Amino acid sequence: MYNLLITDDESEIRNGLSNYFPWHEFGYQVVGQACDGEGALSFIQEQPVDVLLCDIRMPSLSGIDVAERLYRQGSEVKVVLLSGFKEFEYAQLAVQYGVKRYLTKPTKYAEIAEVFEHLRSEMDHARMPALSPPASSADNNLTDHTIEKIKAYLQDNLSAANLENAAKHVFLNPFYLSKYFKTKTGENFSDYVTKLRMQRAAELLKTTCCKTYEISEIVGYSNAKNFTRMFRSFFGMTPREYRNEE
Repeated sequence: MYNLLITDDESEIRNGLSNYFPWHEFGYQVVGQACDGEGALSFIQEQPVDVLLCDIRMPSLSGIDVAERLYRQGSEVKVVLLSGFKEFEYAQLAVQYGVKRYLTKPTKYAEIAEVFEHLRSEMDHARMPALSPPASSADNNLTDHTIEKIKAYLQDNLSAANLENAAKHVFLNPFYLSKYFKTKTGENFSDYVTKLRMQRAAELLKTTCCKTYEISEIVGYSNAKNFTRMFRSFFGMTPREYRNEE
């Protein structure tokens, strides 16, 4: 999991971003909130933070000011700025401080998901040692066994499956496993888990009388709305529509 700090001078926005979005499903955990730029910098000095999601306009220090200070300190913290439509051109000035990602207010689920999914992939890639190709048939058999063991674990533990638990199951580093799985299967680990969850959900919708929220929990989504949104994105229809389809 990557550590995420959320900073905004409006408590409603901070709390909404912290609680509304299923960060853990995308490889992040919210480790704190800050109400201004000074608070964010202080938090980063005291605790490990991988990503800072920061409002661009705040009292004292703006989001760009924070990005500049982190840049000049040589910090590896990735910065994602929150900006209103009128502030977007202003936000682009932060590119000189390494800020390449923006979310516009009001934030949308799909936009958050896309930005942070790409960011996580970049960070995974940066932390991964190069993978050497198998040198023998024995190595190939070991690779096949490891991948099959991971897939079996995911099938049996779908409701609680995540990268960290899968890595523990096969005694691999989570960051290594992410790259390893992609290299060997051609699929991103998170995409594969989502596919399994959607396939299981579809099966339950057709073969059981479970309610949508019950199926949501069975396949690993604590929030039924998030499950419905993902299901619609995957199948092009809601769970109810899928169940009623002839």
